[in-house]
Amino acid sequence: MLVDSHCHLDKLDYDKLHTGIDDVLNKAKERGVEYFLSVGVTLAAFPKMMELIAPYDNVFASCGIHPLDVESGYESEQFKAYASHEKVVAIGETGLDYHYQPETAELQQKLFREQVRVAVELNKPLIIHTRMAREDTMRILREEGAEKCGGVLHCFTEDLDMALAAIELGFYISISGIVTFNTASDLKNVVSQLPLDRLLVETDSPFLAPIPYRGKQNQPAYTREVAQYIALLKGVSVEEVEQATTKNFFTLFSLAKQ
Repeated sequence: MLVDSHCHLDKLDYDKLHTGIDDVLNKAKERGVEYFLSVGVTLAAFPKMMELIAPYDNVFASCGIHPLDVESGYESEQFKAYASHEKVVAIGETGLDYHYQPETAELQQKLFREQVRVAVELNKPLIIHTRMAREDTMRILREEGAEKCGGVLHCFTEDLDMALAAIELGFYISISGIVTFNTASDLKNVVSQLPLDRLLVETDSPFLAPIPYRGKQNQPAYTREVAQYIALLKGVSVEEVEQATTKNFFTLFSLAKQ
């Protein structure tokens, strides 16, 4: 059994590719993917996402403001109310992205800090997006006491030092379909060195479809390709990767299997 620990179920193509969320989840289940974390990126889209996933006990939610959406609107009391929902098991995705929007770095840092504080207050793990911002990301996590709630560096593409620093802080590392790309030799090397008991798998659907689906819209069913590639890199069975990453997911988010 696998868990897609990071997908955007409200952003999938329900006009041409899927007939509805039932279709998405059934396609995933056919490939052994049975649990899902649907990740929020703006407050405006959060209610609609929650309405979409409400009927499903095997779909959990997170609430956050993505660093590339920091200008989409943020109201602290509304955020805290959304984040307190019983189906919300994590805060994020939040973090820093200086690759695409370095001009909003100051606002990114401000909202990142606020979301870390809410995560600590509610004792819900963080889902971290970081790109071209290694030092600031780790500094803010340490300064705001993120080790109290823990979390995951999602869709990890950074170096081994950052991964180990995050693990030391009590975080997990989540690997996406990027690891299968021919251009990802550095990431492959990092993943081969990371402990299996600190790894999660994800699709980041609808983005970053793994080989052999690269160029197509991603979906939770493709979590299996990520797990298979990690098994190859680490020289273990796919079953071992399944068991470890599923256990890690339920441990991190303090969940019991439904």
